[in-house]
Amino acid sequence: MIVAGIGFNTSATPKSLARALQGAMDAARIARVDALASARAKSEDTTLTSFAADFGLPLLAVDVAGIITPSQSPRVLAMFGTGSLAEAAALAAAGPNARLIARITTSPCGRATCAIAVSQDHP
Repeated sequence: MIVAGIGFNTSATPKSLARALQGAMDAARIARVDALASARAKSEDTTLTSFAADFGLPLLAVDVAGIITPSQSPRVLAMFGTGSLAEAAALAAAGPNARLIARITTSPCGRATCAIAVSQDHP
């Protein structure tokens, strides 16, 4: 399974989410993802739920605290207990032994981030 982890602030728009997702997909050189994921605390935000529905993708709410990520933001660490919300969400949703194929990508407006992970059993 290929999962895009999404992080965003309260001023994010569907366009900022789309640009972050596209940037991560470009970095990973892939044309699709199987699901979106974000922290439980953000998973019911209408911007994110509408975005997932518009793209026809399942939205997975995951626990991100304690997940070690390559990227480190002191602000995100203080708020969510992990260095990168997007990277941690992607890894958590993709399952044990998942690996990142695109590290955190930020939308041009700076309001959304995305990272992409693949599950261990993905070719």
